[in-house]
Amino acid sequence: MSAFLSEYIKFIALYFKSKDVMVFNGLIGLGTVVGQTAYNILAFNCPCLPKKNYLYGLAAIGVPALAFFVIGVMLNRNTWDVVSECRTRRFRKFSVTAAFALLGSIVGRAVVAPVTWTVISLLRGEAYVCAFSEFMNPSSLDNFFLTTPGPEIMARFPCKDVPALFMNYSGEVERKLKYESQLLGWLLVGIISLAVFLLLCLKNCCSPLGYHQEAYWSQYCSSEQALFQRTAEVHAKYHAAENVKRFFGFVALENQEKQLLEDCKGIKSVIPRLEWNRVTGVYMYRESDNTPIYSRLNKWTMYTTEHDC
Repeated sequence: MSAFLSEYIKFIALYFKSKDVMVFNGLIGLGTVVGQTAYNILAFNCPCLPKKNYLYGLAAIGVPALAFFVIGVMLNRNTWDVVSECRTRRFRKFSVTAAFALLGSIVGRAVVAPVTWTVISLLRGEAYVCAFSEFMNPSSLDNFFLTTPGPEIMARFPCKDVPALFMNYSGEVERKLKYESQLLGWLLVGIISLAVFLLLCLKNCCSPLGYHQEAYWSQYCSSEQALFQRTAEVHAKYHAAENVKRFFGFVALENQEKQLLEDCKGIKSVIPRLEWNRVTGVYMYRESDNTPIYSRLNKWTMYTTEHDC
């Protein structure tokens, strides 16, 4: 039984490791749904005033989505790779296709939370009802009175704070506006799904790599990143320990750190600039003809020429 559980746990871990991007995006989407639901329950409060409902409702839909998008771009490591490449090398002789794919990866991961927030907001409908209640045409209501309510009255429908004469319209106004809101939400879901499918088809059609090459490249990048992070941490700790010891004459280390740094004796304390540029993915240039040797933005070209299968 224990062996079966162990193998099952290993299978689950392997599954999540292979689907890390999908799982991560799913967790982001789930967290966004929870946050949006909590916001509607705890914080959303329509002002129910003309010319303010519209701004408040659109802000409740758009501003958090924009904030999530900016945060998603900021937290993506590839964003700072692009910024560094632009700052240091001015994108000289870079691959347009690879750069487009890299930017697409950044944007694709950053839009998960904004799209989820927008879709859930539209499907719930509270913000849309608040934003567009004052613009609703009263003549579209069944059996409306000759005394047509103006924008001041229509703007108060989301709060159900209307004169008794128009109270019977409250449910119908909410139903019509929620119908429009949910229709827009489902249309947005359909358009985004179709766009994602077409972009994936375009990516696979334009990529010079086959399916197995793409899978290998993804595994290589993931392994390289994990090894780089662990090795960089040890190297930085070793270099810091050497400097602290030079300053104080000794350094206070844990037993595990002592053993780890003991194994690192003789390593380079300072990495040469050319090697650092090669490791971090910026351009290296041949001194003879100033030709770029490698760039992280040229990963497709590098892979197909140096690692042709």
